[in-house]
Amino acid sequence: MHQTQVSSDSIERTLQYLQEAGRRGTECVVLWFGRQGGAVVHVQQVYRPIQMAWTDMFRIPPDSMKAVLSELNSKRMMIAAQVHSHPFEAFHSKADDTWAIVRHAGALSLVVPDFAIKTSSVNFMDDAKLFRLTPENRWREVPNGEIEQWLVIC
Repeated sequence: MHQTQVSSDSIERTLQYLQEAGRRGTECVVLWFGRQGGAVVHVQQVYRPIQMAWTDMFRIPPDSMKAVLSELNSKRMMIAAQVHSHPFEAFHSKADDTWAIVRHAGALSLVVPDFAIKTSSVNFMDDAKLFRLTPENRWREVPNGEIEQWLVIC
């Protein structure tokens, strides 16, 4: 069990990517790269992979996934979480479950509604929904009262 810590600056950068895509009417995925120190993963880089995106889904082509892995390897980091936008409400769709980039038990996936257009670093945790991958390989929404066990903005 580990907690992920992310800065307000990283949230702002993430929202810039999501909102830029949202203004074009498409979803977007952003990866948070980090390093683990004890029971905490510290987000150190916001990474927007090359992706194909539509109004209701995104896909990362194989060459882009190779670039993600190369970046992680060269910087000796891990994917701390994935963050993506939806056109309307925030939920983990069947496609999100199937095509999630992070696949280890305890992995975090955040979904931001309305293409993140109405979201800021101040209301990010109110707008976004946090999901965690169970050991049984199922994405479960983290209840509001438990979010700070898994994710803290610092």
